[in-house]
Amino acid sequence: MSNSPSTIQSVDRALTVLSLLAEHGELGVTELAALLGVHKSTAFRLVTTLEQHDMVEQDGGRGKYRLGVGVLQLAGATTARLDLVQCSRPVTRRLAEELGETVNITVLSGQEALYLDQTAATAALRPHNWVGQRTPLHATSNGKVLLAHVSDTRFTELTAGPLRRFTDRTKTAVRALRAEVEAVRRNGYAVAVDELEIGLTAIAAPIAGPDGEVAGSVSASGPTFRIPAERVPHVAAMVVEAARQISRKLGWHGLPKQS
Repeated sequence: MSNSPSTIQSVDRALTVLSLLAEHGELGVTELAALLGVHKSTAFRLVTTLEQHDMVEQDGGRGKYRLGVGVLQLAGATTARLDLVQCSRPVTRRLAEELGETVNITVLSGQEALYLDQTAATAALRPHNWVGQRTPLHATSNGKVLLAHVSDTRFTELTAGPLRRFTDRTKTAVRALRAEVEAVRRNGYAVAVDELEIGLTAIAAPIAGPDGEVAGSVSASGPTFRIPAERVPHVAAMVVEAARQISRKLGWHGLPKQS
């Protein structure tokens, strides 16, 4: 267990329980208490809490605990994101070189777009690295694509709070945003011009997972002077095609399902 003053003891102990079960396979409360150096009642509270979240489960016959299906669900979510990055990278590299712009992969995470991967053309200036960062849904092309493929209830939840204005081009009225994402759904791609920051244009399209549900989005972005209005249709067509190629690599060969 960590002795850092910044750690929360109960969380640290709970994570240690998971690590011990991963190492030993099955352990009883007495064994866990001894390994943790805590009283049996403390160990029991830890495994009971973890059991309520399906992170551990008990063998009724022997009273021992083992890792539960919740751990598999978390691992599955991580694997799905890794699969998305691995499957998309050959496509995004090719797209970045063909367009001479930066290409990003994002997924919906909480109430924001989470950037999983980024590829820049070799000839392009060094871009800002978005990997691991989160951006607002309403002010980005990736965010609008993700918003366009959630249920009405989820859309309402995601746009419930005040929408921050980043530039004069940012849409902060929910009604206008809803109309735009409906158009995104019809057109198959989203465009954001000077909405997150002045001088930045981005175009995104949805990526479908094996079940046809939208698993993420792919976008191409660059300076607005390099992606003027007359170039948008060409870039959009290439981004949409890239999204289809990635979707096929993930196992889906149709159009993204509508929520």
